[in-house]
Amino acid sequence: MEKIERTSSRNSHSESASRAPTFPSAAFSGQFLDKSPEASAARATYVKALVGGVTALSVVIFAVFSIYWGSVWSTPHHTLPGWIVDFDGGAVGQAVSSAFSSLDSGTNGITWEVVSATQFPGGINQLRNAIVQEEIWYAIAINSGASTNLSAAVSAVDESYNSSTAISFLGSEARNENIYGIHSPIVAGQLDALTYQTGLQFAKNMSSLSNIATIISTTPQLISRPIYYTTENLRPFDVEIASAVTFVGLIYLLILSYFVVAVSAAARQAAGLETRLTLGSLIRVRMSTSFLAYFVISLFYTLLSRAFQLPFSRHFGGAGFVIFWMLNWVGMLACGLALEAMITLLTPRFAPFFLILWIISNVSVSVFPLPVLPDIYRYGYVSPFYNISRAVRSIVFGTKNDVGLNFGVLIVWVAISCCTVPLFQWFMRRRLVGAQKVLEA
Repeated sequence: MEKIERTSSRNSHSESASRAPTFPSAAFSGQFLDKSPEASAARATYVKALVGGVTALSVVIFAVFSIYWGSVWSTPHHTLPGWIVDFDGGAVGQAVSSAFSSLDSGTNGITWEVVSATQFPGGINQLRNAIVQEEIWYAIAINSGASTNLSAAVSAVDESYNSSTAISFLGSEARNENIYGIHSPIVAGQLDALTYQTGLQFAKNMSSLSNIATIISTTPQLISRPIYYTTENLRPFDVEIASAVTFVGLIYLLILSYFVVAVSAAARQAAGLETRLTLGSLIRVRMSTSFLAYFVISLFYTLLSRAFQLPFSRHFGGAGFVIFWMLNWVGMLACGLALEAMITLLTPRFAPFFLILWIISNVSVSVFPLPVLPDIYRYGYVSPFYNISRAVRSIVFGTKNDVGLNFGVLIVWVAISCCTVPLFQWFMRRRLVGAQKVLEA
């Protein structure tokens, strides 16, 4: 028995020794600038790989990063449409409509169009709904009775007159907070200038009134600011943590997807599955690993947003959490399976270059609305980031509900990758088998 144990122990030590790393006799003793042939060859290999990598990254900077630089360089490149709707029909409505329709669209990024109030039988509420449903980006409504109310206030010297009820500026910040942050101050400044000029003209016209002294002493606002405006932000971007899941967090989501791809590839390599399994079995392992891993990781990604009190139930009730989770899952699959396919074709050595392109091309169409970007960026309508961001805004802020369409685009990306992963794996297996036959011959 002892002899068997000693033999087993010796065999165990022998196996351990065979698995232990072996080093050449000159290991850990050389200098980088040694003159020996071995050192020169190692140095040349190192410099060649380093110079090649730096050169490739330099090309990437101009070829890939310029995609993002171009998306923010001259934005807004195109103007967005806005409506002017005169529900008043009096002197105030005519003055405001005329002033705004004559503005140069190049100065404010908005092209204003006068739209007849007859197109909105439901009044300003129908106009508000048109903003929310994304029929138009902005609207200026001259409210019904603006001229009549002003005339009545002057006649009665009404101290309770509120000039800000005359005009409404309507917009939806949650549709895109970046462009709203640019346009809203511009429009506000124009409305300030318009109402100021209107006040000056109105004061001149009122100077001949018999009760002008009473008006000045009792209701001076009728002279200084006879008409003003109110801003109605119909869908405010009022949850700051949402910026993490509508833009920056999407980059993290893609990076998480890449980690799953890289870890899976390393695990297959360590286990020898790339050469041990049949082609069909290997493909099934890769696909099932991705679907299961992203299912779990997307849950924790969703729980992180829940922990920081991102509201899911505002517009979809209790189903909001599940919809958001499934959106992240399908989004990870759309982003990650594309990486899974490309790491097969490019190998782990060159896959990071595709990762950079994949991130930049998605980020570039997620900052500003696609209509204001140069036409080349219209590909964004089918990009994963754009559709994830759109769906998140619907869930959190109640913007136009295109969630079904957004899921559809993401599922198409998943379906494409479900075809390319097996195709690329078949191609690489064929090359591997071919190389093996050459070696055996």
